[in-house]
Formats: sequence, structure tokens, C-alpha cells
Amino acid sequence: RERLLKYGCRALSDHELLAIILRTGTKDMSVLDLAKRVLIEFQSLNRLNEATVSELRKIKGIGRAKAIEILAAMELGRRINLPSSTKITLADPFQSYAYLRELIQNESQEHLICVYLNTKSEVIETRTISIGTVNQTIINPKDILKWALKHSATGIIIAHNHPSGNPTPSKEDILVTKKVVEAAKLMDIIVVDHIIVGKNRYYSFLENKKL
Repeated sequence: RERLLKYGCRALSDHELLAIILRTGTKDMSVLDLAKRVLIEFQSLNRLNEATVSELRKIKGIGRAKAIEILAAMELGRRINLPSSTKITLADPFQSYAYLRELIQNESQEHLICVYLNTKSEVIETRTISIGTVNQTIINPKDILKWALKHSATGIIIAHNHPSGNPTPSKEDILVTKKVVEAAKLMDIIVVDHIIVGKNRYYSFLENKKL
């Protein structure tokens, strides 16, 4: 803490910053050594960002409270990097992917997210609709469209991630997308695109003429 006050946050190492979050060590281990142990266990901050409470609690010296504090700090850091929805225009598939990848690229489960747009293709709302498993998510047209109506959206960008890193759509992805497109048409709402986010790459239904 003294080093942070004297030199600022950027001068501290990863384990020193984590030690500040942990606050205390154990009877047999200093807080700095405990922080080092956590980082060694997960090998990188990206992996720590994907940790669960139960995984963290397997480390000697990390109880429920400390695990929750670590995850809360990691989530705050993640949210800082999220794009603001204020007057952001998504005019093409790559812009949509760039907007969405920070939200779901590193998730270990499939997340279904919808971006609701106005007539100028500006973002009105970005909402997580459902969270699935490692290789499957639930896409329910009713859940997607009710929020479009609530926000008076004229367009929707559907997005979900593939934790495998391969964004190629499954047969189920293609079939369900068609159902959403058809249901949206009945309400005069356009499904602008369906973006599947992989590891540093994406698949656009619009680009591949699948809409």
C-alpha cells in the first residue's frame, strides 16, 4: 500500500496489486506470498479472470470471502473495458464484432447477447439473454423480441460466443437464427446480423448471406 501511495498503481507488480485486494495473508504465509501463489496457480490474469469461487477456494489461504473479492475486482476491470452504449453506431459486421468481443470472447460458457438498435443503427441497449453450457446456449425468439419491443428497437444484432474458439455456426445456430428472423419480421423488426464470437475471429451471418 505504501508503494502504491508513493509510486502509483502502475508501478506495482501483478502480485502486489492482488495482495492489496487480498489484504491479509495466513498464519504461515504473508499476503504477498499468497498473492504469488494465486497467480502461479492460474498462470495468467486472463485465466484468473475465468476462475470460479470453488476453483479459487482450492488454494490454501483463499476462503470464500477472498475468492469473492478477487472475482469482484476482476469483474470491475473487465467492465472498464466494455464499450459504452451511448451513441455507438454499428454499421457493419466488423464493428459489431469489435463491440461484442470484449463482452463474451473469454467466457467459458456460451453467452447469448442481443444488441438493440434504433433507425440510425445506434445502440440502444445491450443485454445478456441467456447463459448456456460449454457448447450450447438457449436461443428463444420470445426472450429476444420482448426486449426489442420494450426499447422500441427497429433492429437487433444477435451474438453468442463459442468457447472452443471456432466461430463456425452449427446447424442449430442456423435453424434458430431463421426462426428469430421470421418472428422479428412479424413485428417489423430487422435482425441485422448474428455474430458468433470465437478466439480473435468471428462469423457473421450477414457477411455469409445466411439471413
